[in-house]
Amino acid sequence: MAKYSRLHVAQTMESTGLVPLFYHRDLSVAKQVTKACYDGGARLLEFTSRGDFAHEIFGELSKFVNDSLPGMILGVGSVTDAASASLYMALGANFIVTPVLREDIAIVCNRRKVLWSPGCGSLTEICRAEELGCEIVKLFPGGIYGPDFVKAIKGPQGWTSIMPTGGVSPTKENLSAWFGAGVTCVGMGSKLISKDIVNEKNYKLLQENVAAALELIKQVRKK
Repeated sequence: MAKYSRLHVAQTMESTGLVPLFYHRDLSVAKQVTKACYDGGARLLEFTSRGDFAHEIFGELSKFVNDSLPGMILGVGSVTDAASASLYMALGANFIVTPVLREDIAIVCNRRKVLWSPGCGSLTEICRAEELGCEIVKLFPGGIYGPDFVKAIKGPQGWTSIMPTGGVSPTKENLSAWFGAGVTCVGMGSKLISKDIVNEKNYKLLQENVAAALELIKQVRKK
């Protein structure tokens, strides 16, 4: 069962501006990565459901977060159907992120008042997602559409909140372009939590990278 309301989750996404995302089949690695992100200042983390028995890893990670990382909001990404969304919510997911717009997932998440963020790639999809109660739309793959797409959407729909995922990197140039275009927050995966960091178990570096990314976001937002 979700610990945080969807409005609280949405507000945290907006206030911090960053949602780190990753997957690993080793629970001990997942715990260390999550803690490093937390120690770096992140208050959200998207665990992507991309491997066999991923739900088992997530269930244990959820318990760890609730017991050891106060204020950390754990969610699940790469969810592709309502049954999977329901399973993850039962295991404590506080938000659900999907690669595509699926109304069956909207229904089960809304029923439990859990934030869901569907992957959209057109204004029509974005409008439909908002009609279904979406607070923050995932622009995916972000690198294909780019900041200019966000600017075009925000023109007629200033109320739309967008989170690009894919094509986002922790550099001043990249983040300035996205936040300058009007995104609410960004999802960042391998550009932040690289394979080298995970393989070398350099969690101190990950903590520093997360802190640096959050500081960059603060700076570009001021401008």
